[in-house]
Amino acid sequence: MKKNLSIMIAAILAAVSLTACGSSSSSAPAASSEAAPAASSEAASSEGSAEISKDVTTVTPGKLTVATSPDFAPYEFYNVKSGTPELAGFDIALAQRIADELGLELQVVPMDFDGILMELQNGNVDLGISGFSPSPERAQAFDFSDLYYQGGQAFVIRKDDAEKYKGYEDFDGQPVGAQNGSIQMDLANKNTPNANIIGLAKVTDIISELTTGKLEGAFIETAVAEQYIKNYPELQIAWDVEYDAEGSAIALKKGSDLLPSVNAVVKEVLSDGSMDKYITEAQELASDESSVYEGQLTEDGSISTESASTESASTEAASTENASSEAAE
Repeated sequence: MKKNLSIMIAAILAAVSLTACGSSSSSAPAASSEAAPAASSEAASSEGSAEISKDVTTVTPGKLTVATSPDFAPYEFYNVKSGTPELAGFDIALAQRIADELGLELQVVPMDFDGILMELQNGNVDLGISGFSPSPERAQAFDFSDLYYQGGQAFVIRKDDAEKYKGYEDFDGQPVGAQNGSIQMDLANKNTPNANIIGLAKVTDIISELTTGKLEGAFIETAVAEQYIKNYPELQIAWDVEYDAEGSAIALKKGSDLLPSVNAVVKEVLSDGSMDKYITEAQELASDESSVYEGQLTEDGSISTESASTESASTEAASTENASSEAAE
């Protein structure tokens, strides 16, 4: 039965990457200049004012194990200002708040984004906090908290190509990027079905491929795109991407008894203004490029030299990694 369940989950995850939502449009809407704020407390669950219960079951007693993909500033990334990489971002701050409210020690497990939901389903982590959009396809296999952040989706191109590309149809046959296993990949399949869609493991890889001309465009979450554009002025948001279920929620294994308490904490941070504070602090920290590292660390906890060079968008490693990603697709 466990094997059959894994097959079902895999099928649903594949559907998430292939299913289109709504009708496609070739026209390009105007780009937004502001990132969306924390979700409104009114958007929280209408099931009543659930209380935070410390009587919950976790993977490791006494600990809250959270999976995240630290290549998604200002959601999650490494702050390297002190010389020692430390996880930062408003998702990390929210995870810490949940752990504190439940009286648990926070244990964050960094991994590639496309592995988080499977680790959750396999019972290896308690929560997945990595800017997840609770799409209907994902909700078939996982529980999701109330929204804690309302964000948008953006289509990013090089600024020099602004006159060249006016709509999605202009990308027919062109390389367009999105992160593997993400809502952005769904949007790429929906809006640019005739493009050469390339899935990459990290947003940093996407930015590298854009700046070096290996990609012509990319689907990226708006707040993340705006953060990168501050550091890469040669890029710009071409237009906002229409998407019905904009917002971020916490992913949990189906039936987890953590859900009521997680929702209670989400409601609390939205009501008392903490979430807005987390977002502001994360955006300010992420705006200093010298303080930010996005990606996985080496086994000894240090920054990977190979990853660092990839982020600078000036090495052949990015091209090799891209080729292997295309083969995996």
